[in-house]
Parts: sequence; C-alpha cells; structure tokens
Amino acid sequence: MASKAGWKSEAGWDDSRSAAGSLNPWLLVAIISIPTFMEVLDTSIANVSLEYIAGGLAITNDQATWVLTTYLVANAIVIPISGWLSDAIGRKRYFQLSIILFTASSLLCGFAPNLTVLVIARLFQGIGGGGLAPVEQSMLADTFPPSKRGIAFAAFAIVVVVGPVLGPSLGGYITEYSSWHWVFLINVPVGIAAFFLVATFVDEPKAVQDDRAKKLKGGLRIDYIGVALVALGLGFLEIVADRGEREDWFSSPLIITAAIVSVLSIVALFIWEFNHKDPIVDLKLLKNRNFSMTLLVMMITGVILFGSTQLIPQMLQQVLGYSALDAGLALTLGGIGTLIAVPIAGQLTGKIDVRIILITALLVQSAALWNLSHFDAGISFGDAAVARLYQAVALPFLFVPISAVAYIGLPRTSTGQASALLNVARNLGGTLGISSAQTLLAHFEQSHQSRLVEGLSPINPNYNEWYAQAGGVAGGSVGDQQMTTLGILYQTVQQQATMQAFISVFHTMMIVVLVLTPLVLLMRSAKGNVERGAGH
Repeated sequence: MASKAGWKSEAGWDDSRSAAGSLNPWLLVAIISIPTFMEVLDTSIANVSLEYIAGGLAITNDQATWVLTTYLVANAIVIPISGWLSDAIGRKRYFQLSIILFTASSLLCGFAPNLTVLVIARLFQGIGGGGLAPVEQSMLADTFPPSKRGIAFAAFAIVVVVGPVLGPSLGGYITEYSSWHWVFLINVPVGIAAFFLVATFVDEPKAVQDDRAKKLKGGLRIDYIGVALVALGLGFLEIVADRGEREDWFSSPLIITAAIVSVLSIVALFIWEFNHKDPIVDLKLLKNRNFSMTLLVMMITGVILFGSTQLIPQMLQQVLGYSALDAGLALTLGGIGTLIAVPIAGQLTGKIDVRIILITALLVQSAALWNLSHFDAGISFGDAAVARLYQAVALPFLFVPISAVAYIGLPRTSTGQASALLNVARNLGGTLGISSAQTLLAHFEQSHQSRLVEGLSPINPNYNEWYAQAGGVAGGSVGDQQMTTLGILYQTVQQQATMQAFISVFHTMMIVVLVLTPLVLLMRSAKGNVERGAGH
C-alpha cells in the first residue's frame, strides 16, 4: 500500500482537500465504507421480511410495502441535495449527522409498535442514509489522486454492489432464525462504531473549511424552491415507480396525480436550477459531456444491478418454490465473484481506455442476460448461482471505471455535487430497473398464459394424451379426477407462463443493454486523461 508521499508529483495534484489527514488513505476507505455499507444493505434487507413485518404488526402485505416505499422516497429526495448539505454543514459534520440519524432511526424501527411509527422511522432512516454514499464518494475523490482513484472506488464498489446482493440473504436468514426486528436493530452497534471511528480518524481539511466559509459569507442562502422541486419531482417519481404495478399504473388516480406532479416538478427544477445563482443541485455540471455520459452509464448499471438482483430470487421463489433464504443464497456466488473482480477492475481503471472496459463489461452483461433468457423450469440451484456469477463478475468493470472517471474536467470544489448526482443516477436506475422489470413480468405472464391456454383443447392430441395420463394418476371418482386434473393443469400452465415471462424480461434487458452500449463511445478516455482530470 502506498502512502501519500508520492502522490503530490502527479500532474499538479495536491492533497489539500484530503479527508485522510495524517491517516493512511486506505484505512480511511475502510472507515468511511462501514456506514455506507450499512445503508446500502438496508435498501434490500427488508424486502424479504415484509410478510413477517405484516404478521407482527397485524397489517396487510400491501400496507407493509410502505415500509420500503417511504425509505426509498426519503432517500431519493435527500441524495441530490446531499452535495449542498455537505457544503453548508461541513462534509465531516454532515457525514456524522447522517450516521446518527440513520442509527437512531434503525433503533426506532426495531422497536416500532405499529405501522405508523415504523413508517415515520423509515422516513428518517432514509433521510439519514441518503447522505452517506455521496459524501463517501466525495471524500474518496478528494483524497486519492486520479491514478489511484480506480482502486479507491473499487473498495467503494464492494460496498455498493455487494450490499444489495447480500441484503436478501441476510434478511432471509435473520427473519427465519430470529425476528424481523433485528433486520433494523443490526444497524445500531455498527452505526455507533462507525460514528466514533469517523469522529476520531476522518479529517475536515482546511481547504474544505475555507470553501464552506466562502459559500456562507454573507449568510446561508437556501434555495427553497429548488428543495421543494427536488422533493416533489423525485419523491413522487419514486412513488410512481414503486407503487405503479400494485396500483395498476395509470388506472389509479394516485399514480396519475403523482406522475403529473413529478414531470412538472422535474421540468421546473431544470429551468430553475440552470438559472439560479446558488442552486441546491448544480445541474450545470450536466454541460460537461463526459459527466453526462457517466451518469447515463451509471443509470444503466443501476438498472442491471437492482433489476436482476430482484428478478433472480423472485424467479426461484415463484417458479421453483424456493424459500426466501435459499433464493437469496443463490446470489451469494455472484457476490463472491464480484469481490474477486473488484480489485482487478480497480487496477485496470486508468491503465486501459475506460471505454474499452465499459463496452466489454456491457457485452458480458448482455451475454449473461442471454444465458438467463435460455433457462427453463427444470433449472437447478447451481444453474441459477452460476448464471448470477457470470453477471456479477462484470458489474465492477462498470461501476469502478464510471466512478473513477466521472470527475474528469470538473472543478474539485464540485466533487460533492457530482457525487450526489452520480448516486441519484444509480438509485434512479435501480428504481426504474425494478419497476420496469415487474411491469414487463406482469405483461409477459399474461401474454404467455393466454398463448398456452389457446392450445388446451380437446382437438389437440397432445392435450388429450396428457389429460388421460393425469386423470389416471389422480384416482378417485370421475368428478374428483376432473377437478384434480384441472387443478394440476392450471398449476402447470401458470408455472410455465411465469417461467417464460422471466425469460422474456431477461431477453428484453439484454436488448436494452446492447442498444445503449454504443453510447459509451461518447465518453472521454480515462487513459491519459484521468491524470489531467479532477485536479483543477
């Protein structure tokens, strides 16, 4: 591990904004990754516990889903303004406040006596968690010079990519062998330890303090209209995406209203922030083509990561009857593959043209999705685990290069705002990935079931042959045989239609990835350029 000593010679690089202080920068990575991992894990750990939460609080499963929606909405609102909050409050102080709020809210979630308290606690948990990942990325971008940034963001990738993978497995294990309360309470000791580690070892450099003093000179100017537009635009967008499938999309007044408010607010947000002197979200960064392209590719990565992470265990549960724990464990091999691939991706970033790395990784993702689209209802646990491994190995080669080169050509004082927008892109991609996957799944399931039912006719010899065999197995009276046979037939049709629907979704995702892959060519090359970036 290298020290900071040899870094100052890099193309005008200085460590005046480093959060490491006298600490070894690699130890800093470990410390600030702890609370971020805790937060990212929490985005998926509660998913498999909803039925247990519903039973424990005597509520319906649909009511329990607000436990997820509330957290995602709060997260979506806070992440884009986290850069401004970091600048206004102080980067280290805001990071610590986020840890305190997240940890205290987790404690309240664990002891919530009813749905109202739990939803309110999840709201504050989402507010606290929303600031962690963007601030960590900002600290890493300011602490590590461009040539070392790939390795630094490789460590961050472990947190962001592996967290959602481990969440369902860990959540399933906790709820099956303990209680759903511990899905939240597990955060408390980790949060306390993380707070004291950050307080003791993380530095708030003078350059960052001076930048804050300049911005606050003459008083704190808050872009209240920008805050309101962010809250309305992204908050209602999250509601549309998360609740759309359950509410039957635009047949629901809730979804129609939320969609209209979201679209109008986002359009107004762009107009307002581009013309405001002190914007809450610095959308002018989007004028940098390279940064805009990294946001797009980051969004694609979020679609792939979160969409497939939900689809694979869901397929195993609905088609093959796996438990939540076993379905989550099918993703574990992929997590191991990701851990192995992360340091390799970090080493290659900055040495090889990033466009080559990204295009290769997207093509591997397409091949992995193609493999998933050739499954059938007879697949084994090993088949699913290996298929996930193919996909997971390529994820670090998307996330690490994107995170490392996003700051090329941006002022160093904008790292907080840039990190916030990167996390918005990742989360928005994840939201759209999950929402679109579920919508496509429902659509394809209906169409495949209709097609399969068309062939169930006495004029079909295959149908008559199957019906005779099933009737013989059923036994009992003629009436009982007919009812049992029709029941078996219905279950078989449903299983096949569901499996074919999953296959169709994976195939659609593959096409989307292939179509969007050429856009990577619009990005700037990191090789050679990365040394000149972010040092201005």
